[in-house]
Amino acid sequence: MRSDLIYEAVSTVENRYKLCQLAAKATRKFHRPNTRIQETMNDVLQRFGNIERERVESVPASQLAPAERRAA
Repeated sequence: MRSDLIYEAVSTVENRYKLCQLAAKATRKFHRPNTRIQETMNDVLQRFGNIERERVESVPASQLAPAERRAA
């Protein structure tokens, strides 16, 4: 279930807002035509749950700032 994937991903990215922004960006990047977007999102959340915390937190804040401003 997707909720299990979300709980695993939240353990990697502690800030839920940041997780939502990163998951949305990654879903747009990884999505392939003629596939369900739900499957792409599940794959992204599974990847977040499987990676180490240091790799996620090493993303510079400058890369996230424009997306946060647009979303608000």
